[in-house]
Amino acid sequence: MNTRQFYIDGAWVDPINGTNLDVINPSTEEVCATISLGGTADTNAAVEAAKRAFVSWSATSKAKRLELMNSILTSYKARASEMGDIISQEMGAPISMAQTAQSGTGSFHIEAFIKALGEFEFDRELRPNTPQDRIIYEPIGVCGLITPWNWPMNQIALKVMPAIATGCTMILKPSELSPLSGILFTEILHDAGVPAGVFNLVNGDGAGVGTTLSGHPDVAMISFTGSSRAGIAISKNAADTLKRVSLELGGKGANIIFADAPEKAVAQGVARCFNNTGQSCNAPTRMLVERSRYDEAVEQAKAAAETTAVDLASKEGKHIGPLVSEAQYEKVQGLIEKGINTDKARLIAGGLGKPEGIDKGFFAQPTVFADCTNDMIVMREEIFGPVLSMMPFDTEEEAIAIANDTEYGLTNYVQTADGAKANRVARQLRSGMVDMNGIGRSAGSPFGGYKQSGNGREGGEWGLEEFMEVKAVGGWFEGMS
Repeated sequence: MNTRQFYIDGAWVDPINGTNLDVINPSTEEVCATISLGGTADTNAAVEAAKRAFVSWSATSKAKRLELMNSILTSYKARASEMGDIISQEMGAPISMAQTAQSGTGSFHIEAFIKALGEFEFDRELRPNTPQDRIIYEPIGVCGLITPWNWPMNQIALKVMPAIATGCTMILKPSELSPLSGILFTEILHDAGVPAGVFNLVNGDGAGVGTTLSGHPDVAMISFTGSSRAGIAISKNAADTLKRVSLELGGKGANIIFADAPEKAVAQGVARCFNNTGQSCNAPTRMLVERSRYDEAVEQAKAAAETTAVDLASKEGKHIGPLVSEAQYEKVQGLIEKGINTDKARLIAGGLGKPEGIDKGFFAQPTVFADCTNDMIVMREEIFGPVLSMMPFDTEEEAIAIANDTEYGLTNYVQTADGAKANRVARQLRSGMVDMNGIGRSAGSPFGGYKQSGNGREGGEWGLEEFMEVKAVGGWFEGMS
């Protein structure tokens, strides 16, 4: 792989002012690759290439873009297994999960955007019988795409594919912690025939490439997924150029389990919280249980956590892997320590240190706190590790109030056999998404949140609209091109 080069204007090029960075396998703490971190000159070169390519690419037809996207899908599927291997090595997703869920999100989103583009009308009447009023959707321009390490291909596909579909050109800066999947995706796009300059890749960190992109006068839009802290910094840096900033940020999802919820609801909630080693912004990390069922739920959560296997990412099977880095491990350990000593929450599973029998790698114990209150640190901060916090509630109104009492608003969860109650609660939860009774949302459903969880929507027609400007025309000559 071209790990020490960048992809600019259709070719792999050496850095202008790059520095080396080792990529660490979090299961072994060993170096698995070395990349270059770019600087201002590298970023400027990529932006200039994208700016030149925008002139022709923005004028292409929908049919031409669909043809390219189908070519990308074919190219991606041919290397999907390789993608799973790389993601497992660079960020620690267990290989079985990396080959299915992690790698699979790439083809899933490519297919979904092919469908969304096929159905999208870029040129339409304002409303029926207004032939002289025209609404035209146009690509916004050069886009800076900054993606995280936790679901690398999921987020890359959710940004790159709608940008291509709408006629934008782009510069991708993947996370420096999981950059290899971005490099492989670049090879896939090159093999699929993406025109020179339409897609560019510059590896780097937030302070370098990220800051240059977000403040660059020729970048019309930044699409960022990551922490709320970084999203705020990007918004401030982008303000001087008044560019569009689309943010997908953190979460602290509540999982409301009513007394009439299915028996498996608690165990499923624990598994969903611990999935990807808890490194998902939409994880249900606050479990709220109706009091009549609370004691039973605590025992069920304890059992589920204690039977959650932790092992090397390279091993097949249903287990969770390591946290992505030493810094992430230390952050999670610090928050567990605060849960024990500052919050005085009741620790019922897991705790500080590595799991028994593991002395190498960034592995954390599956941890559950019970008897929490919503002012505790472990109930308010996004831990981003395998840590669940539980508390009881007495009424439907109280459950909704607790769930909404957070600075985040990404995904909440509802478990009940009462359909009317489920729908009623879903309407009152202040979050961009609500999943009920273990049923997820279909392809093309918008992903995004309220409050400090961000302000953008990814997926489907909403994901396309993020990358476009809307032009209103009066006095349109009907029937003319």
